[in-house]
Amino acid sequence: MARRNLFVSIGMEPDLVNKSCSLARKAQSTPNRSYLFDNTSRYAIFAFRGSATIHEWYAGTGKPFGNTSVDLKLFRCLKSIGNDEVAGVNFKFFEQFRGLIKEDYRLSDPFEDLLKDPQLGKEVRQAVSQKKKVVFTGFSSGGPIAILATILFLQQNLGPASLSPLTCVTFGSPLVGNQIFGHALRRENWAQYFVHFVMKYDIIPRILLSPLSSIKGNLHTVLPSFNSNQLEPIAISQDASSSFYDIMRNASALASHTACNYMGCTNSLLQTISSFIELSPYRPFGTYVFCTGRGKMFTIKNPDAILQLLFYSLQLDNREAVTNIACRSFKDHLQYEFEISGNTGNEDVIDLEHLLLQLPLSSTGTNNAEMGSIQTVINELGLSTRAMLCLTAARESEEQKQRNQKKIDGNRDKIEKELEALQNYRIKCEGRRVGYYDAFKLQQAEEDFKANVTRLELAGIWDEIIEMLKRYELPDSFEGRKDWVDLGTKFRRLMEPLDIANYYRHSKDEDTGAYMRPDEGRQPRPKRYRFTQKWLEYADCKPAGFYLESCFWAEVEDLRIHTSDQNNRVPRLKENVLRWVQDRLIRRDVFFKETTFVKWWEKLPRGLRDGVEIAAYVSEEGMHLPSCAD
Repeated sequence: MARRNLFVSIGMEPDLVNKSCSLARKAQSTPNRSYLFDNTSRYAIFAFRGSATIHEWYAGTGKPFGNTSVDLKLFRCLKSIGNDEVAGVNFKFFEQFRGLIKEDYRLSDPFEDLLKDPQLGKEVRQAVSQKKKVVFTGFSSGGPIAILATILFLQQNLGPASLSPLTCVTFGSPLVGNQIFGHALRRENWAQYFVHFVMKYDIIPRILLSPLSSIKGNLHTVLPSFNSNQLEPIAISQDASSSFYDIMRNASALASHTACNYMGCTNSLLQTISSFIELSPYRPFGTYVFCTGRGKMFTIKNPDAILQLLFYSLQLDNREAVTNIACRSFKDHLQYEFEISGNTGNEDVIDLEHLLLQLPLSSTGTNNAEMGSIQTVINELGLSTRAMLCLTAARESEEQKQRNQKKIDGNRDKIEKELEALQNYRIKCEGRRVGYYDAFKLQQAEEDFKANVTRLELAGIWDEIIEMLKRYELPDSFEGRKDWVDLGTKFRRLMEPLDIANYYRHSKDEDTGAYMRPDEGRQPRPKRYRFTQKWLEYADCKPAGFYLESCFWAEVEDLRIHTSDQNNRVPRLKENVLRWVQDRLIRRDVFFKETTFVKWWEKLPRGLRDGVEIAAYVSEEGMHLPSCAD
């Protein structure tokens, strides 16, 4: 069934939601305080205050939407791992949040020790130590501050030894981050901790869908009344209507553009329009609770569907004047306390996430109960046929990602089997006293040919995975799955030496440059290895470039061919080799007498060959090191 109790569905008790809403509203109107705190025997509520005026939300970057890249030094999680895209965030919200953090912060410190305000740190620490349910909340622009505080808390505290449960709940919050922002939170499985209440006609959650240039003049008239909570004069103001119209016009362009993208539209007009109309970068994430103002509430988590609802649920009714609906779009921003308290214990909440799965393109095969729920959604949210089509497309887009993942998961056994074949090939090479790398590069035995066929098959499978990741056609959680991080690491360490051997066997470096060094903007190293390396570095909290052991042979080949920079690069390679030997990532077959490494090593000037350890490995042909079968 799609109907269920609201407060059960979001995992918060009615009293907790009511208190959070009330405290968030109070905090936003309390000057000279960055937050308010409510402490009870069961939970601790921290309500954050946001910017005083809306026009400040666009300030600081010179960009029409006031967006900037997030600081990865503070939020290492807010990025796409493989694509290495940094999340975007509203500059003003992020700047205000940074005001809560110490200048000399260290991310190794607990969350409470990062805070500039010692009282706030003390209260957070006490709530966590008492294992209370912690709630970060915010009304209006206080919402983004609560969101960013929650993310930092999760980044510092969540894990096997998590100290305290946490929920972030916002009321009438503007959007704060772009698609990468939400993608990262879903990858970390953190989106579940965020709940956003949105009144059907509230314009504030939609306002950043429009650039400041289109609404700045009108806001100068609207904002004084809005900020003083005296909204009646707006009802006769053309400025309110103009602001509303401009915001919805921009929201329409964004909703249409994104809907066309996940419908697979190839119309060239779509690309043409997006090239000269800048669309808002901001996107929703978490659980949204749409409140109609008439006792009905709808919950939904699908971010594409939420974006469509932000536009389509705020359409004009032909029976109402534009000025009236525009006035209500500002007035509804102040109705959350009344709406929330009036729906305590509401059993008639529709779960749109469930309903979207049942949403048909026609009524055929749909039972009466489902059609009744669908009709309720249409009536209460005022959804048009086009809106229902866009919601269906949003659902289908998410289902396609799940199908893609199912297909990829179905290839796991084949990948494992092929990797086992390569491992057996490596063991056989060791038995022939020929290194894995050099045997493949020489291609003198039948096993070498078979290994090449396996290499090509595996490359095809992994290239398909990487292309899906580049286009965000897999569930956001995929890159965070430990089973695929482990499999990708095993694949990279077994496969990349063979690709490097093939690269230098065919002298591709003469055309495209060294395997590891881009030539004229080109990067010869395939994305299937760059992506899987980044997965492991992110999972292990290591800096970029830490896990380059699979590129060992590329470095040797480049040093063998280009000798001009050996004095700087050879010592680094020696240091890495010792570390990789210790970590059992380099085996004895590297040090066989006829390998490319040993031949290059023995031709180095004596000063560069200084070091007892590597000299011993070479002279003993790696006798005391683990074999490839270990």
